[in-house]
Amino acid sequence: MPTGRRQIKLCDCNRSSTLDAAALASAIGADKPLRVHHELCRREIAAVEAALADGDVLVGCTQEAALFAQLAADAPSRIDFLNLRENAGWSVEAPAATPKMAALLAAALLPEADPVPGVTLAAGNALLIIGEAGAALGWAERLQTRFEVAVLMTGATLDAELPVERRYPVWSGSDVRVAGHLGAFDVAWTQDNPVDLDLCVRCNACIRACPEGAIGWDYQVDSSRCRSHRSCVTACGTVGAIDFARRDTTRESRFDLVLDLSAAPLIRRVEPPQGYAAPGRDPLEQALAAQALAEFVGEFEKPRYVALDARLCAHGRSRKRGCSNCVEACAAEAISSAGDTVRVDPYLCQGCGSCSTVCPSGALASQYPRVEDLGLRVRTVLAAYRDAGGEAPCVLFHSAGAGRALVDRLARRGKGLPARVIPLETWSADSVGLELLLGSIALGACQVAVLAAGTHDPGVLRVQAAQGATILAGLGYAGEHFRVVEADDWPALEAALWDWAPASGASRPAAFHLPGRKRDALELSIRHLLAVAPQPVEEIPLAAGAPFGSVSVSDACTLCMSCVSACPSGALSAASDAMRLGFIEKSCVQCGLCASSCPENAVTLMPRLLLDESARRTVPLREAEIFHCIRCAKPMGAKPLIDAMFTRLVSHAMFAGEAERQRLHMCGDCRVVDLMHSENGIKAWDMTE
Repeated sequence: MPTGRRQIKLCDCNRSSTLDAAALASAIGADKPLRVHHELCRREIAAVEAALADGDVLVGCTQEAALFAQLAADAPSRIDFLNLRENAGWSVEAPAATPKMAALLAAALLPEADPVPGVTLAAGNALLIIGEAGAALGWAERLQTRFEVAVLMTGATLDAELPVERRYPVWSGSDVRVAGHLGAFDVAWTQDNPVDLDLCVRCNACIRACPEGAIGWDYQVDSSRCRSHRSCVTACGTVGAIDFARRDTTRESRFDLVLDLSAAPLIRRVEPPQGYAAPGRDPLEQALAAQALAEFVGEFEKPRYVALDARLCAHGRSRKRGCSNCVEACAAEAISSAGDTVRVDPYLCQGCGSCSTVCPSGALASQYPRVEDLGLRVRTVLAAYRDAGGEAPCVLFHSAGAGRALVDRLARRGKGLPARVIPLETWSADSVGLELLLGSIALGACQVAVLAAGTHDPGVLRVQAAQGATILAGLGYAGEHFRVVEADDWPALEAALWDWAPASGASRPAAFHLPGRKRDALELSIRHLLAVAPQPVEEIPLAAGAPFGSVSVSDACTLCMSCVSACPSGALSAASDAMRLGFIEKSCVQCGLCASSCPENAVTLMPRLLLDESARRTVPLREAEIFHCIRCAKPMGAKPLIDAMFTRLVSHAMFAGEAERQRLHMCGDCRVVDLMHSENGIKAWDMTE
């Protein structure tokens, strides 16, 4: 891979790692010899400055990225970084890690992927603080100079006192509901406090008048102490701020940011929306949350993490529910039902990618990064690793946050990554689905590990890995090919990777580029794995929930074709030349809409992976003779459908007579004609055209 004017600067960090410059230059096809520096970020920093003056630069270390970026700030060239040290150089197998280093360099030299469409979030500094009076008012006093503060008190505190000056709005209430996203949080609550704090002039007359002392200095009425003397109402006079019989108690407003000091968060999600902080009752956590909220004031561009193709969505048809995998998997609750399809709120979406992982049809596709972009990186690293003499490669997908930190710690504290383990960073490891797992094996990996650090639900990844393992085992590939590493510390990660014996891979790596459409990527990968399989088979049984399979139709089927209209993928079809139900297994995503739409409960899902050519052809599931009108012989539909209709209606009072029952076997036109003649006393056999 020619590097052009892009210069590669390597450093062994004070000789703490092993770098073979000649071998790396040969492996990546560099047009210039590579040099290994020893103190690139210190005494040899001038080499980076000189390189920036001559063109773009790739630095093989990330420790001093901020320093080097500062050097490049005024330069006409661009600087990028690659972590060779923690990913390869600081391993106990570093002398054997040259193929992996070549692979990582090759991926770093790939052209930048096309930009992902973005979503603009804009937030002012309108902050609502929710919580007990003492804590909420205390933080309002501290933050009022940085935010447009408002306070919603959800409980009284003995020593809480409203400020004498009305510098910010203060309300009290219960049953608080918070919804929305950064810049547009809609908050609703019930004002059960008889004192309307918007009307109250804080004259304290009610406090002095109350014989039970039921009104505190936060102007909230303690209902357990109040004895209904209503002296406070009299004392309030014409101000009218106190009303014990208030009926209009619903209040609502919109805010840019929310600081929720409740003991339990009002938004209970694994991934709460940005701009909402729920630190609980701990003062230190509250301080950190308040500080973090200040960073959300302004206008921001975030990626549109997933793309929805509603035409492929198997969520529903005609008010019947099918697949709801994405709705159930979304930790941010950004996906909701929108009738027969789903709706993705890009403002709430945090980009975990679980939705695209569990989507059987590919209607939801991860965009950050796109599958085709990540697939290109997999293909590139495996080809470079192989060309450099590497054997038994294992791809390790990890997240950009917690995953990267854990890999770095393993390199610093433990044995580092094995020389055959090639780390590939992605925004979220939750998005590594079956198409990437099988695609990586088809492209030449013998194993794929997914580091679950930072993921929302490792169970989703385990299901994907189990499905892939079943397919590979069915094709005769020996060994453990997929592993979801649920490690929270470096010793656990070290044990999971170093104790993993290589598995058998494809005898010949695939040459294709992994396509972006999920079903296409799966088909290409599985066809290649079948072509080079140790034990080719025609069918592999799968567990329920798999995205492949057939359907069976019982004798109860009347060929009403409700399943055909419900099928979102076109797997089911009605023949044009006969009363016949056809099925293309390759197109079936096992969403279950056919089964839920069948009025006779005649359809059953059969998860499996059919690998012969019949999976691509339309095969008949059920066929029946055509019923003809008993009067004009006009085709009326499938005989089982007419028979079922007759069975249901014949016992009805409207069809008690023989003539009425006979009309059930007539077409619509003949039924009307026969009825008219019957009313006029003309027998059917007396009629002439």
